[in-house]
Amino acid sequence: MLRVGFEIHQQLDTRKLFCGCSSELTDSWELSVRRQLRAARSELGEVDRAALQEERRARWYEYQVPRASSCLVELDEEPPHEVNMEAVEIALQVALLLNATPVDEIHFMRKIVVDGSNTSGFQRTAVVAMDGYIDTPQGRVGIATVCLEEEAARKVGESGGVVTYRLDRLGIPLIEISTTPDITSPEQAKEVARRIGEVLRATGRVRRGIGTIRQDINVSISGGARVEIKGVQDLALIPEIIRREVRRQRWLLEVAEELRRRGVRAEEVGGERADVTELFGSTRSKVLSGIIKRGGVVLALGLRGFAGLLGGEAGLRLGAELAQHVRVRAGLGGLFHSDELPAYGISEEEVEGVRRALRLGDGDAFVLLAGERSRVEAGAEAVAERAKQAVQGVPEETRAAQEDGTTRYMRPLPGAARMYPETDIPPVEVSRELVERLAEELPELYEDKIERFVREYGLSRELAEQVVRRGEPELFEEAVRLGVAPTVAATALTMTLRELRRDGCEVERLGREVMLGVFSALAQGRLTKESLPEVLRELAGGAELEEVLRRMGGKATEEEVRRLAKQVIEERGEFVRERGEGAAKPLMGVLMSELRGRAEGRMVMQVLQEELRRFLEEAEVKAER
Repeated sequence: MLRVGFEIHQQLDTRKLFCGCSSELTDSWELSVRRQLRAARSELGEVDRAALQEERRARWYEYQVPRASSCLVELDEEPPHEVNMEAVEIALQVALLLNATPVDEIHFMRKIVVDGSNTSGFQRTAVVAMDGYIDTPQGRVGIATVCLEEEAARKVGESGGVVTYRLDRLGIPLIEISTTPDITSPEQAKEVARRIGEVLRATGRVRRGIGTIRQDINVSISGGARVEIKGVQDLALIPEIIRREVRRQRWLLEVAEELRRRGVRAEEVGGERADVTELFGSTRSKVLSGIIKRGGVVLALGLRGFAGLLGGEAGLRLGAELAQHVRVRAGLGGLFHSDELPAYGISEEEVEGVRRALRLGDGDAFVLLAGERSRVEAGAEAVAERAKQAVQGVPEETRAAQEDGTTRYMRPLPGAARMYPETDIPPVEVSRELVERLAEELPELYEDKIERFVREYGLSRELAEQVVRRGEPELFEEAVRLGVAPTVAATALTMTLRELRRDGCEVERLGREVMLGVFSALAQGRLTKESLPEVLRELAGGAELEEVLRRMGGKATEEEVRRLAKQVIEERGEFVRERGEGAAKPLMGVLMSELRGRAEGRMVMQVLQEELRRFLEEAEVKAER
């Protein structure tokens, strides 16, 4: 049985949560600070396992400080200011739209995070509502909590054991929506994410663009374990990520069953280790010889009963799982394992030498780790621990989503020990009057807006859905108020912009003000609907609207169209006499190209047909003479 739950994070379009700084991102900064972070104990005296792993990596963190969008609060040199009530109200509105019940008082907590993304070593977060739901065609999905928290710092680089973050993003208000694990199929998961995203965007108070919304997916199957997959940004990728994770967990269960069948016991795994640096003193492996020349060592670790289980097909290799743990926990580039050797310059003789050093049998496997001794020893511990977990089945862990739908290991799944109260921020009362006022001001949901657009503006349901879900519904209604026909405005904001984007046009330049200028000119008769694609194409290329309108010469009169139609017909007289009135369609294309959209197609066709008939009648009279 598949069970899926979401944690959806959405940045709010307002100032920062605990100071007056702007939430705008920047490419510049004025100073930088370096720090190391250490895990703190919770109020129960426990240390979170994920935080402890990060501390053991002993990395330095450099923080770039842009003064325009960060201050001493983000640098953790000053206590947080009063909470941003605008952000609180947005979060409460989202909660009401998700049928959740607001809490009576909002209490902020500290959530330990020592990966460097928070200068303080913790993230401030608070529950604002609980026990909501959304309905999908496959059934109701619960909303466990709606939280308000601060966004993490933006990672901009990593080199030489130093991770660099910029503080412009740290402290941006963030809504976290957690569902219950009621989702039972990859397709339903995508539908849930889409509907929650539509609720968020319906408020008109959330930030848009890459990185402003992220989905973390929790996946488990019968006999498996909860695995959190972080950082999913592409809605279309959600089903594939879930399917791949289900396949991975089933494979891990098969590996565990095979290991147990072979009599492998977790407590006996990873005990055989040997320093085999001398064995590879004259190796042809460029990787190993280079490390040895730099003073590094080569350590072999035996895995009894694992022969044939470390390799396998792409995406389902236990050796790759071990290597991911080594990279994260020891900072090594990876490892070699016996299922892939001899290869990479490592000879059959060297493989046999390692087997003898570890006293391995035919059914046993080994891995080779190379690098600084301290890192190699840390890597060996990581391999041993992950190999023990392989005997038990699927480990609980946090993984990062990749663009191809696969995932990679990040850290152990955090536990309850990472939370403790925030003592610098007083509780925020959520009064009945506040909730009632926000309930009266709830925005129109997407489904309701689509139905209204069909009813009020006569759009087809398909076009209404495109305007609401992919276009700009507010901009559409402003265009209609200016006097633009609803279908023309809707088509311009959806299909026309989509086609221009496919052609490589920078449609991002066509912001709200630019589009309103175009719609205003259209309503005033300064351009036609036929000219919209060409006008928008030029504006996307950086041209100014007035300049484009002057160059296009304004809207063509019927007299100008008639004069041009006569010219086109006469120039192609032989073709017209041969095709008769059937020449209208090919000539229409020529005329519209010459006019560049300066006249409406219906009028152009009418004039063209009149002039064609006149030309053919005159030609017939001449022929009779």
